[in-house]
Amino acid sequence: MLRASALAGLGALTLPRPALAQAGRPGPVGSYDAAEAAFVFGLPIVMNYTVLYEFAVDRNSGQFKAPFNTMWNDAQVFTWRDTAVPTPNSDTPYSMCWMDLRAEPVVLSVPDVPAGRYFSVMICDANTYNVGYIGSRATGQGGGSWLVAGPGWQGAPPPGVKGVIRSTTHFALAIFRTQLFGPDDMAGVVAVQRGYRAETLSAFARTAPPPPAPEIRWPRVNADLAKHHFFDYLAFALQFNAPQPNEAPIRAQMASIGIDGRGTPLPQSFFDRMELLAAAFEGNRRVEAAVAAAGVRMNGWNVADVPGSPEAYNGNWMQRAIAAKAGIYANSTEEATYPFTRTTAGGETLDGSSGRYTLTFAANQLPPVNAFWSVTMYHGGNQLLVQNPIDRYLINTPMLAGMKRNPDGGVTIHIQKDDPGADLRANWLPAPNGPIYLVMRLYWPRTEAPSLLPVGRGAWQPPGVVKAG
Repeated sequence: MLRASALAGLGALTLPRPALAQAGRPGPVGSYDAAEAAFVFGLPIVMNYTVLYEFAVDRNSGQFKAPFNTMWNDAQVFTWRDTAVPTPNSDTPYSMCWMDLRAEPVVLSVPDVPAGRYFSVMICDANTYNVGYIGSRATGQGGGSWLVAGPGWQGAPPPGVKGVIRSTTHFALAIFRTQLFGPDDMAGVVAVQRGYRAETLSAFARTAPPPPAPEIRWPRVNADLAKHHFFDYLAFALQFNAPQPNEAPIRAQMASIGIDGRGTPLPQSFFDRMELLAAAFEGNRRVEAAVAAAGVRMNGWNVADVPGSPEAYNGNWMQRAIAAKAGIYANSTEEATYPFTRTTAGGETLDGSSGRYTLTFAANQLPPVNAFWSVTMYHGGNQLLVQNPIDRYLINTPMLAGMKRNPDGGVTIHIQKDDPGADLRANWLPAPNGPIYLVMRLYWPRTEAPSLLPVGRGAWQPPGVVKAG
């Protein structure tokens, strides 16, 4: 969903590995290695805290949405004028609710959604695990209510609750995605969004509320502060993330350098800070290298697998860091898959200033999905939508009926900056006057053959982009 950029500036650091042993610490090499491991483990947690603070705590952040346990709906179509978030999704307008689960669970309710309109509710906890789904794939089009519980909650759900979703942390985020058929369909999206609700358990059950959770003194955070004080934010955020059984070794490593999981402030000496910054630099370098190497190449496209759930990650902290760095709050692979490319099938860099391209889906070879698919155009330099004379930023399933078909029944998308003329305009995906970045989104990808799944082993592959003559 959101591009991970809060720690990009670490690449400018050139700090050497310190050679300083502290009393009661595991020694110079051990401390450094523990801090580097803590960075990889904690990167998604700190990134999540940065978003939580800006979206649900700091009303002056410019990104504030709503306070905890309150629904926020966004009824807009992203255009080239929207520059806050790289790679914006114009398929599914968002609704959102940050949940504070310390005092009691939160109940999420959805309405009956008309058949044919895809929707999903992804519950993502502060470890950035996708701990549960509601929606077309997971629960169907029918309405209902689901209870989201934090660590340690042992109550029984009240009547009217269809299921319980367990968060591994005391704070969690629900991201609602509602399919938009086209720019003139926003009223249909709004009608669905009106039915999304978030209530504390006591409000839902009409019972007396429990005592409120203690007030929190939230440390202010932004991209620059997260870069320079990463481990301070990790030490703070971990107090709300209950230790998991498979975290025992990494928790012990972190405790050895003062990150005890209780919010205890870290040492402030110059040498301690140098050691932590050096380890953060190396940890960030490793994660960025892993992101660059992730995924499977298919005809010029790159397709990565997002495990999503705690069970699927199974303690692989680097894999979790890769997913957060590449795009925090991404859907699990079974909910949506995202091939992306900057090149032709032959490896030539896509550039709208000097080239015209085509993307052809042969007959019966459209992306295999249960919901819908899209191909969105972004400027390769900033990953934002591209200004164009017909205000078209993507080609998607609902547009197929109005597109020109090839003699074999397939369809060709024409990718270029100049209007191809009236005969091909319905198939035109306007390109920038510069580098091109394409993202294909497959919502609820099919699992029966031919399928893109499992990634790298499925029978279907996205066709390559070809340079036009």
